[in-house]
Amino acid sequence: MARDQFNQKSLGIPLNTMVKETDKSEQARILMVGAGGIGCELLKNLVLVGFGEIHIVDLDTIDLSNLNRQFLFRHEHIKKSKALVAKEAAHKFNPNVKLEAHHANIKDRQFNVEWFKGFTMVFNALDNLDARRHVNKMCLAAEVPLIESGTTGFNGQVQVIKKGQTACYDCTTKETPKSFPVCTIRSTPSQPIHCIVWGKSYLLSEIFGASEDESPEMDHSKDTENGMYSSKEIEKLRQEAQALKQIKEAIGSDTFPQLLFNKVYKDDITRLRSMEEMWKTRRPPGPLDYETIIKEVPEIGMSKERILKDGQRIWNLQENTIVFKDSLERLSARLQTMKSSSNGSSAEPIITFDKDDDDTLDFVTASANLRSIIFGIETKSRFDIKQMAGNIIPAIATTNAIVADLFLTYIQVFLSPFAPERLLASDRIRAPNPDCEVCSVAQTRLLVDMSRATLNDLVEDFLRMELGYGDELSVKNEVGLLYDPEETENLSKKLSELGIKSDSFLTVTDEDEDNPRVNLVLNVRESSTELDDKPIKGLDISASSEAELPTSPIPRRKKPAPPVQPALTNGHANGKKEGSDPISSAAKKRTASEALDGDSPDATRKKHQPNGQGTTENDDLIIIEDDGAILIDD
Repeated sequence: MARDQFNQKSLGIPLNTMVKETDKSEQARILMVGAGGIGCELLKNLVLVGFGEIHIVDLDTIDLSNLNRQFLFRHEHIKKSKALVAKEAAHKFNPNVKLEAHHANIKDRQFNVEWFKGFTMVFNALDNLDARRHVNKMCLAAEVPLIESGTTGFNGQVQVIKKGQTACYDCTTKETPKSFPVCTIRSTPSQPIHCIVWGKSYLLSEIFGASEDESPEMDHSKDTENGMYSSKEIEKLRQEAQALKQIKEAIGSDTFPQLLFNKVYKDDITRLRSMEEMWKTRRPPGPLDYETIIKEVPEIGMSKERILKDGQRIWNLQENTIVFKDSLERLSARLQTMKSSSNGSSAEPIITFDKDDDDTLDFVTASANLRSIIFGIETKSRFDIKQMAGNIIPAIATTNAIVADLFLTYIQVFLSPFAPERLLASDRIRAPNPDCEVCSVAQTRLLVDMSRATLNDLVEDFLRMELGYGDELSVKNEVGLLYDPEETENLSKKLSELGIKSDSFLTVTDEDEDNPRVNLVLNVRESSTELDDKPIKGLDISASSEAELPTSPIPRRKKPAPPVQPALTNGHANGKKEGSDPISSAAKKRTASEALDGDSPDATRKKHQPNGQGTTENDDLIIIEDDGAILIDD
């Protein structure tokens, strides 16, 4: 019996043969990032196909809630590494495949560009935007094909990304996380999510992390949109935050939980009630007192262990207070341990919210519910708040399995069960977006002597003298702007002082208005030995040695073609009435797959006719050919 007989049945003999021949599967080295719902299904498929070597990277550990759809895991695996357990479970499907598991973050320095270059292909089975963008960038820099995937409920997609041939993950705009006006969160919450964001992005951050100003969920731009929120009120809110910072000095003491509780649930609420104009059309909040609530606890006979064990039940006032106190003590002890173990030279340790971190989840659940009680808002269970605070979209095992199977078709496919035409729809391969700041760029590697290279060496000696850039250029990294003609104070600083390390990425933008070059992405590689001449050397591109003045090898941006004016017939373009633009009409018919990280098909598809030409009477639909396979091997 052939090992691939089931692949032949599911994919068909021609496609299965293409998979085997194209990838030379037994010699291929595959990287799979993510071992969750899609990852478990995908790993099983990769092992059964017979790829020679597969590496699995996942930072997460197994949780009870994973077991309903991540079939490689069992109850005894809870709290263990997903990557390590997935490796052990999948190896039983095909012992001939070499499996390597990495319980780590794919953004760790060990997974650099050179490491990515060692793989034949990369498969993404991730559930967050930041990691997807990172892998996309690394695969482009390493020139390794990437197959991206995603699911949202019953909808799913698979996208093939190959440098220079297809659009990359960042070629289309992604939906930004929802944000809320600060004044709604801080003064007038009306929904459970408002209280959850308050506990997660305000209270937890102010006590154990960075300031609320750094949270993307707290939108300061809307602070003064409503007339009742004056600049004076905004200043009072900032004074509250300052008072909260003073209470932080009591972290670790027996009085800390009571001080914090009375500050945010009693004193701040009493101040809000005094603003009578705010409560003319809404229910005023009712303050809570710590001692009054705690005195009732011994009489009820509650235990924190019993409360925390029942995470799907909605806790009452006393239960939320007990969890608030207990989680606050756990977080305070953790922060003190982190501070004592730091060497003093690194940044101040902080604790941030993680949906899989019991301490932060318990704190956000209790603090959000207590605030909901004050404002007369519906309270939620710990299970529900984990979903809402973690921005978790319900995952469906069947959808994950279908999407994992579609990986090996090497075409862009959308799964839309409620679409009017068909369940699976392949999309034509989209060309790279010429304005994409991630893939429509020039790329090069720099060999850098980090002991002496300065930003001036990069700007003057390399970019201007060697690559021919003019005066109008800017240099930035992931943190922000490092240099432009008006920002020159960093020129004398060493690159290491600016936080640039080996495998950092720098983006150079040509600001010339007439004929600018495309953006240049520099991948920094630290030299293991001291460089003899200049401290920075380009490894991939250099200036023309024949020219007396350097000529930049960085291509210029293509100027957009001028718009074509359609011919008018009887007062209408091409004889059609206004508003009958075929592209616009097709765009309105896109399926629910648009919800997948903002990605969607280029257009909807024509119904196929018996003549095979795809013609219909509906002229406002665009033909998309189904034969969109991409050969991964060059």
